[in-house]
Amino acid sequence: MGEKQASADGDRRIGRRALLIGGTAAALGSAVLARDELARLWWRAPGVEKPRVQGAVDFRGAQWVAASDANWRRADRPDDYGIDMVIIHVTQGSFASAVKVFQDPGHGAAAHYIVRKDGHVTQMIRELDVAYHAGNRAYNERSVGIEHEGFVDRPEDFTDEMYAASARLTAGICARYAIPVDREHIIGHVEVPGTDHTDPGEHWDWERYMRLVRKVPSASA
Repeated sequence: MGEKQASADGDRRIGRRALLIGGTAAALGSAVLARDELARLWWRAPGVEKPRVQGAVDFRGAQWVAASDANWRRADRPDDYGIDMVIIHVTQGSFASAVKVFQDPGHGAAAHYIVRKDGHVTQMIRELDVAYHAGNRAYNERSVGIEHEGFVDRPEDFTDEMYAASARLTAGICARYAIPVDREHIIGHVEVPGTDHTDPGEHWDWERYMRLVRKVPSASA
């Protein structure tokens, strides 16, 4: 499960400095960097933001339960940040406890999805937004985070239903953003640089999981 990091991954507000960064950077010979920054921020201006449908989900069949606004950052991915990674987590607790902490503004972290042992999928943050789940700002901005109910030292928690549902979810994400289905782009929390987490742990069957993801018709090659 992602750790507290709200201060390190806080929102960037649009302001006069952001709007002027193009001219300033161009004067310094960094016009490309300036355009990239402006492309990520333009939609925050009043009247520009894309409309949203309350309760909408990105994965068909998922149940929407909103995480606290303090545990994610509003964005417009993939237009402002490209998505090229799925990060696999384990909750180190029950499904109910994960939902509770993701709704707690003091927790400072949450993932986009939680997959229950019975295969039920709950979405708590839209994929277009940046969830604080990886403990690394750059990885948060480029990834979708999926939590799985259970404990890393209990292989029995990783049920057939969980693997199957999570594989369908990951395959759909990969298809939406043209993410290669391989272990460079589908990784565990433990593989994120700078993290002290060990999930999904040695009992997560990566070979089985990747095989299931690739079997889903919508998965990218």
